[in-house]
Amino acid sequence: MAHIDAGKTTSTERILFYTGVTYKIGSVDEGTATMDWMEQERERGITITSAATTASWKRNGTDFLINIIDTPGHVDFTVEVERSLRVLDGAVAIFDAVAGVQPQSETVWRQADKYHVPRLAFINKMDRTGADFEHAVKTMRHRLAAHPVILQVPIGKEDLFIGVIDLLEEKAIIWLEETLGAKFEIFDVAKLWDAAFVATRPDIAAALKFSALDEAYYKEQREKSVEYIAEHDDTLVEKFLNGEKITAEELRASIRRSTIALKLVPVLAGSAFKNKGIQPLLDAVVDYLPSPLDVPPVEGTTSTDEVVLRRASDDEPFSALAFKIMSDPFVGHVTFIRVYSGVLKSGSYVFNSTKQVRERISRLVRMHANKREEIDAIYAGDIAACVGLKSVTTGDTLCDENKPVVLENIVFPAPVISVAIEPKTKADQDKLGNAMQRLAQEDPTFRVHSDEDTGQTIISGMGELHLEIIVDRMMREFGVQATVGRPQVAYRETIRKRAQAEGKYIKQTGGRGQYGHCEIEVLPLPSSAHENMHDMSTDELDALAKEVAGGGKWRFDKEHRMLFIDKIVGGSIPKEFIAPIDAGIREAMETGILAGFEMVDIAVLLIDGSYHDVDSSEMAFKIAGSMAFKEACGKAKPVLLEPIMKVEVVTPEEYMPQVFGDLNSRRCQIQGTESRGGANVIRVEVPLAEMFGYATDVRSRTQGRASFSMHFSHYAEAPSSVAEEVIAKSTGRATR
Repeated sequence: MAHIDAGKTTSTERILFYTGVTYKIGSVDEGTATMDWMEQERERGITITSAATTASWKRNGTDFLINIIDTPGHVDFTVEVERSLRVLDGAVAIFDAVAGVQPQSETVWRQADKYHVPRLAFINKMDRTGADFEHAVKTMRHRLAAHPVILQVPIGKEDLFIGVIDLLEEKAIIWLEETLGAKFEIFDVAKLWDAAFVATRPDIAAALKFSALDEAYYKEQREKSVEYIAEHDDTLVEKFLNGEKITAEELRASIRRSTIALKLVPVLAGSAFKNKGIQPLLDAVVDYLPSPLDVPPVEGTTSTDEVVLRRASDDEPFSALAFKIMSDPFVGHVTFIRVYSGVLKSGSYVFNSTKQVRERISRLVRMHANKREEIDAIYAGDIAACVGLKSVTTGDTLCDENKPVVLENIVFPAPVISVAIEPKTKADQDKLGNAMQRLAQEDPTFRVHSDEDTGQTIISGMGELHLEIIVDRMMREFGVQATVGRPQVAYRETIRKRAQAEGKYIKQTGGRGQYGHCEIEVLPLPSSAHENMHDMSTDELDALAKEVAGGGKWRFDKEHRMLFIDKIVGGSIPKEFIAPIDAGIREAMETGILAGFEMVDIAVLLIDGSYHDVDSSEMAFKIAGSMAFKEACGKAKPVLLEPIMKVEVVTPEEYMPQVFGDLNSRRCQIQGTESRGGANVIRVEVPLAEMFGYATDVRSRTQGRASFSMHFSHYAEAPSSVAEEVIAKSTGRATR
C-alpha cells in the first residue's frame, strides 16, 4: 500500500520474479506488468484494481506461502485498499525516498490503523536524485505518528546506491547489477571500514564517500535501533540496561512481537526498479509480519446476536469473507474470499449468512493477477477465488450451514462526484443497464440512480478518474455507446439548530381510514465535522444519545449518520409503529429539503404522538414521520454542505506565485508549505466544486512541471452565495 507512483506494482513484479512465479520482470512503464492486467492500467501506467497473487519464499530452509495483494495508490480507488486491509494480516507500506510520506500514504496508513494491521515500511527509489533515507523516516514519525525502527542503512544513494547494511546481522549486502538483482554478495560489515578492501572495490568506495557513511555513523545507528527495539520489549530492556550482548535472533523475535502488537514498524531500504532490496524485504515479511495464527481469532455474530470467535484452524467450522467480485469474460463472476477458519472444497455447498441463502461452489481457483490455477480446496488463512456464486456481494460472509456466523462487514465511503449518462441508441440502453449492474457489483463505491425530475441516469463515484475509467470500461468491455454529462458535486444538507414539529396523516375514505401522528424534535449532531462517525463504538454512541437526549432507546443509521432516539413513555405510540416512523424519516433524509441532496448528521427525538385503534397502520406512521421531519428541518436553519478536498501541489520555486494565485481564486484555505527535494510543496483545502479541470490549469501555469494530488477530507458548510446558486440550479427557482 502506498501513494501513487511509490513503486507498489514494480516491487510486486520483482517479488514474483525472485520467488519464481514469473520468468521475466514485468515493467509498468512498458505496460508489461503482470499485476496491471487491465487495458486501462497498461495504457495509463497506474493500478486501478487490486490484483491478488500467491508466492512461495524459502527462509532458513522452510517454505512459506505468501498471499499478496497489489493495491492502487490513486485516491479514487481507495476502496481497493480498504477491502484488502480488511482481509489481510499484514501490510508493506512503500514510501518514495525523495518525497517521504505523501497525502495518500497518510490515507492508507489511517485505513491500516482502523483495521489494526501490522506493517513494515520499505523506503523505495533510493536510486532517485534527491533520495534521502533519513528524511523519509522522519516524515513517518511526524506525519503518521508511527514508531519506525531502522533495520537497514543504505550504502550509497541516487545513482551510486549499491546495497544496504543489515543492522541486526551486522552484514553488508551488495547486489550484482548483471544478474538483475537475483544474486548478491554478503560480507561482514567490518570489511567496509577496511581501507585495503575498499581500495580494491571502487564501486563501494564511491558509494561510501557519496553518502558520507562511516564506522561512527553505522555504530551510532545500530546502537539507536537496538535501544529502540529493547525499549518496546520488557524481556530485552533489562539485558540492554545491564550492557549484555543481545543476539540477532533475540532482536528478531522481539521485533516480531512488537510489530504484531503494533508498537513498531521495521524500516528497510531499496530500489525495486533497480532490482535491489527485494529479497531482504521478503525475509522481513516472513520474519516480522503475522501468519494467520498470530492474529487474534476473528469475531462474528450468530443469528441471536451472540458473539462467537473463529480461530485460524482447519478443524474449526468454515467461515470466510467475500471481499471482492470480478467479472471474468470466460467464467462469469469470480468471488475473492479470505478463509478465516475451516476448509472449503470445490463442489461443496456454503451458506451465505448475510443473505441467508445456500450456494454451491462449482470451482476454486488460485489467482495470479488475471490468470487462474485450479485447486481442490482452500484452508484457514488462505485467499482464493470461487466460481459459481450467484447472490454474493462484497462484504458477505460465507460459512458452514450448521454453524452460521456473520463476520463484520466492510464500510465503504460515500461517492463525492456524479455525472449523467445517456445511451446513444435503444440497443445501447439494455447494454447500459447490464454493464452498470455488473460494474456496481464489482465496485461498491460506484452507485447508480435515476433522477426523478429529469429521468436521467446518474452515476456516482469517488472522483473524475474513477468515473472516466468506469465509462471507458463500459465502452470497451460491454460495447456500450453513451454520452456523458459534466461532473456534478455530491452536496449534502444538514441543520444548524433545534426545532420541533408534528406530523399528522389522517385520511378518511369510506371503510378503513389512515391515521398516523407523531411529534419529533430534530437537532444537529455535535460531532458533525467528523467524516469518521461511522467508526464510533456502541459506547460512544450511547454517550452521545445521553448527551443529546438524556438517554432513551436509540438506533444509529451509519449511512446518514442519523441518531434516532425513542423517548415515548406510556405507550402513546405502540411499539410496532416506532420503526415505520424511523423508516419514514430515513426516506425523507434521502431527498433533503433545500435542493434534493441527502441529509446527514442529525439527531431525531421521537417525543410524543397518538394512534387510532382501527385506522392506524405502518404506512400512515411512515408518512407522518416523513412529514414531521421535513417540517422540523425547515424550521431548523437547514444549510448546504460541500465536499472539501485536501490538495497537495508540488511545484518548482519560480511558479509559486502563479500556483498560489490560482488556488486563492478557488476558495482555498492554506494549511502550510514546505520545501522538499528541490521543489516546494503547498498544502491546501479546497472545495471539490472548484477543482474541476485543475490538472490542465496547473500544468499550463507551470509549463507542465507541477504535479498535484487530491483526496477527500470532510464536508463543510457552503458559503451562502454558492448555496443559493446550487439550490436555484437544482430546484429551477432563481434566487435574487
